[in-house]
Amino acid sequence: MSLSSYTLRYYDHEGLMPFVHRNKAGRREFSEHDLDFIDLITCLKGTGMQLSEIRKFVEMSMAGDETLADRLAIFKAQQEAVHDQMAQLQKHLDKLNFKVRYFEAACDAGTEDAVIANCDIPNSPITIDDSKRVKPNKVS
Repeated sequence: MSLSSYTLRYYDHEGLMPFVHRNKAGRREFSEHDLDFIDLITCLKGTGMQLSEIRKFVEMSMAGDETLADRLAIFKAQQEAVHDQMAQLQKHLDKLNFKVRYFEAACDAGTEDAVIANCDIPNSPITIDDSKRVKPNKVS
């Protein structure tokens, strides 16, 4: 884990690190448990969880075992949200992969006019109409 001092101060200011102790000089002293918890906070933030939800989770954690079921519910909800994000990202990747194949064909033909493709079906074949080709066909 590598967080900037700015990020740590921000997390602290947002109430995400009430568990971190300070020494007599007011400096934060992190235990191994604190670092693991901050790593979890960073993970949750990386999944798109709002700071208010993370703060709620931290508060529940500080409250102890009586919040176990509620914390589990938070993780299950975030797990579902991440699955949804991954499905959406896969659709975007499929579209990008199609467009890469499309433009490779267009570059090969020297024009988009020669490309025959159905962008509504990302895995569909892409062909070149040789009669519309600007560049000569490559010989394999």
